[in-house]
Order: sequence, then C-alpha cells, then structure tokens
Amino acid sequence: MPHLIRSTLWLSFFGAILVAWWIMYVMAMDMDLDLLGRPGPMGQAMAAMDPRMPMDMPMARFGPLFAMWAIMMAAMMLPTMVPTLTTYESLMVSADGTRAGWLGVLLGYFIVWVAFAAVITGVQLILLFGGVIDMLGIAPTWLSATLLVVVGAFQFTRAKEVCHGVCHAPMNYFLGHWKTGFGGGLRMGLGLGAFCVVCCWGFMALGFVGGVMSLAWMGLATLLMVFEKLPDIGHRIIKPTGVVLIGAGIVLAFF
Repeated sequence: MPHLIRSTLWLSFFGAILVAWWIMYVMAMDMDLDLLGRPGPMGQAMAAMDPRMPMDMPMARFGPLFAMWAIMMAAMMLPTMVPTLTTYESLMVSADGTRAGWLGVLLGYFIVWVAFAAVITGVQLILLFGGVIDMLGIAPTWLSATLLVVVGAFQFTRAKEVCHGVCHAPMNYFLGHWKTGFGGGLRMGLGLGAFCVVCCWGFMALGFVGGVMSLAWMGLATLLMVFEKLPDIGHRIIKPTGVVLIGAGIVLAFF
C-alpha cells in the first residue's frame, strides 16, 4: 500500500505538470502565437490594442492574467522540485518524515510561487497600462536589454549564491529546519519556496523579453532552473549563464 500511494502521488505530480504545459500551449494557440511567442495576424491585432481603451481583454485584467501566471508557475517550477521531493523522501524513514509532510512541502513551495505570480501579474499590468509593454507582454528593446543585463548580473551576487545553495542542496535545509507532519512540511515548503523565488525570479522576468506567452522561453527557462538544481553541475553553470545573459543584453542594446 505505501508503494501504491507513492506511485499515485508521483504520477499525479507529473500529470499536473503535463496539464499545466498543455493549458499554456492551448492558450498560446488561441492567441495565435507560435512557439517563440511571435504573433500571427490575430496576435498582432491583439498586441496593437491600446490597453487604455474600454475593452474587456483577458490580458488586461488581473484575474485571467493571474491565472495564466499561476499555471505558468506550475509548468515551470514544479519540475524543479523533483530533487527536493526525492530528498525529503530519503528522510522519511530516518527522520520520521511522512507522506503528508511530503505533500506539505509541495503545497508550501507552490503557495510561494503563486504569491509571486500575483506580484508579477501586478507588475505586468502596471507596465501594460503605462504603455511600456504591449498586450502580449513584449517589452521594447531598451527594457529587454536592461532585463537581460540585470538578470545576468544577478547571477554573480551573494543573494544568488546563498539562495541557490539552499535550492541546490535541500538536504542541508531540511536538516536545519526539520519539522514533522503536514504542518511541518508546509513550513519547510514555504521556506524553500522563498529561497527559490529569490534564486529564480530573474528567469521569470525575462518572459517580458520575448513575450510572456513564449513557450520556447518557458522551456529554456525551465531547463536552466532544473540544471541549476542538479547536484553535479548546478553550481558550475550559474556564472556562465550570467555571462551569456549580459552578452545578449549588450548585443541587443547596441547591435
């Protein structure tokens, strides 16, 4: 029975990831966008719409836009939780962990990222109604270049190093903050989620470079965040990624 419960939970976990990606794909197709987030005729018309006009557009309202970001968080961030959840499982016997605690870690982590989704939704609406970005969330060249340089520079900061250390080695966090049961797992999940948001916020902000509905950006950002959490190579790719991002920003700005 324990093996059946474990298998069911893991299958549900991966199923949720697949569903989230499918929803994002359907949304992109409904908005006439290709995998790079480039609009077709209907998408171009949507991008050209003035958000200050009295139109009831989903991408100009908090509710639908927040739902989109929340689903995007599930699609992009849940895959990065695999090392954390497997680490918790390794402590389930030796440290009295429970499957309820495992669920608590997952829920706490996701709550933090949903809260971040609310914040970045607000940021997008401010930029949209301020005329900085278009209806599809695509930033002008100057802002895109700035974001690339800022996010690239963040890869070299102490904050990135500390927060990545927690995400990269969740065992150390669990040992230092261990709490049993669902409530304990929830508290640890909230803490891990907070460190992860600080570590990875920049990759989410880069959605404005190519458009927040770009499935190619979502896939690349997810891949980078998964690689950053791999035990053997995670710490080795942070600064090279920063160099690439800064270089891309400079090229975009001047060439």
